[in-house]
Amino acid sequence: MGTHRGLCDTVAMVDTAPEPVFFNPLDPGYGADPHPHFAQLREHQPVHRSIGNLWFLFRHDDVFALLRDPALSVDDRNADMSRSDRRPVFEAAAGGKIEHSTSILGIDPPDHTRLRRLVAKAFTPAAIEQLRPRVGALVDAALDRIEAAGGGDLVADLAFPLPFDVITEMLGRPASDTLEVRDWSEAIVKTLDPIISDDEIYAAVDASRKMKAHIAEVIDWKRANPGDDLLTAMIDAEENGDRMSSVELNDQVSLLFIAGHETTVNLIGTGLYELLGNRDQWARWRADPSIAANAVDELLRYVSPVQFSRRITTADLVIDGHEIDKGSFVMAGLASANRDPAKWGSTAGELDLGRTGAGQHLAFGSGAHYCLGASLAKLEAQEAIGRFIARFDDVRLGDEVAWNGRINLRGLARCAVTVG
Repeated sequence: MGTHRGLCDTVAMVDTAPEPVFFNPLDPGYGADPHPHFAQLREHQPVHRSIGNLWFLFRHDDVFALLRDPALSVDDRNADMSRSDRRPVFEAAAGGKIEHSTSILGIDPPDHTRLRRLVAKAFTPAAIEQLRPRVGALVDAALDRIEAAGGGDLVADLAFPLPFDVITEMLGRPASDTLEVRDWSEAIVKTLDPIISDDEIYAAVDASRKMKAHIAEVIDWKRANPGDDLLTAMIDAEENGDRMSSVELNDQVSLLFIAGHETTVNLIGTGLYELLGNRDQWARWRADPSIAANAVDELLRYVSPVQFSRRITTADLVIDGHEIDKGSFVMAGLASANRDPAKWGSTAGELDLGRTGAGQHLAFGSGAHYCLGASLAKLEAQEAIGRFIARFDDVRLGDEVAWNGRINLRGLARCAVTVG
C-alpha cells in the first residue's frame, strides 16, 4: 500500500488561539462535518500556512478576493514545485514526463478565454434548459425503481447515475462504456485532494491515460457520425476561424465528465441528506415547489460540493499581513466562505431555503473561472431533489450512511433510505 503524505506530515501550531489549531482534514470527525474545524480557523488563523508553499484561506472576503484576482494563475507550470514531495511520484507514474492539460480548469488567459468561449458556444443556458424534460424523465425512472423497492441508496440509485447519464446523452456517446468511464473519473478526481497516496497517484495517471485514449476514439467516431449533440457542437464550434485542436477538445470533454459529474453527485446526494435532517425545510419545498431555484442555491451554499479552489501566486503576495511567496499554491476555502457569519450573518450555519441572497454563494467559484456547468448542475439538482420531495413524504434514513473520504469533492459514498 502507498503511504499518505501531504498536509499532515507537518502542521503549524497557532500561538494566538486559546488552544492549538491545526488544519487537519484527517481528523476523525472532519469527513462527517468539517465546519466546526473551519469556524476555528476563521477565528484564529484565517490565512493558514501548511507545509511547503501551500496556504489556505477561510474567510469569505479573502476567498472572494482571491478568486477574482486576475493576477493569479491556475496553471501548474507557474507553481514552485521544488518543495513538493509528490512531484517525483507523479513523474514516475507518468514515465518521466507529466503532460500539461489544456483543460479550462487549469489554464490562464488568453488561452483560457479563447477555449472557454468556444466551449460556451455549445453550452449555453438556453441549450441546458432544453434538457429539463429529459432530465425529469431520467429522475422519474430512478424514483420508480426506488419506490418499487421500498427504498434504496440515494447515491447509487439517484445522485450517481443521473448526471453521468445526462452528460453521456448530451455528448451522444454510447451507454455501454459507462462503468469504465465512471471508474476512471473516480480515480482521477483524487488528484484534486491536497493529500494523496502513491497508489492513488499511479491509479490516477493510469486512469487519465485510458480516459484520453477512449475519448479520442469517441471524438474520431463522432467526426464521422455527427449528430444533434454537445460533442458535435464542440467539434464544430468556431470563432473567427478558430477551432479547438484535438488535444484541446479531448481535455474539455474529459473535464465535463470528471468535474461536472463528481460535483453534481455530491450536490444531489448530500443535499437530500441535509434536507432529511432539516424536515421543516423539506416540508417547505414540498409545500411550495416554486422555491426550487433559490432552494438549490441555498443547498449549494450549505453543502459546498467543491470545498476548495486553488490559485497560484505569480508574484510575492501579502494577505492580512502574511507574506506568500511567488509560485505558492493558495487554497480558497469555498465551504468555509459559504458559512462565514461575516457574510451570511448569525444564521450562516442554518439551512434556510428562502434565504435572501443565497445565489451569492461561492460554490461555483467566482471570476473568470466561474463554473461553466453551473446551469446544468442546478437544473439536475432542481429536478432530482424537487421530484424526490414531491414523490415521497415518508422517507427515513437507514443505518448505512457513509462519507466518501475526499477532502475537496466531499460528499456521501452511501446513504440508505426507506420510502413509504
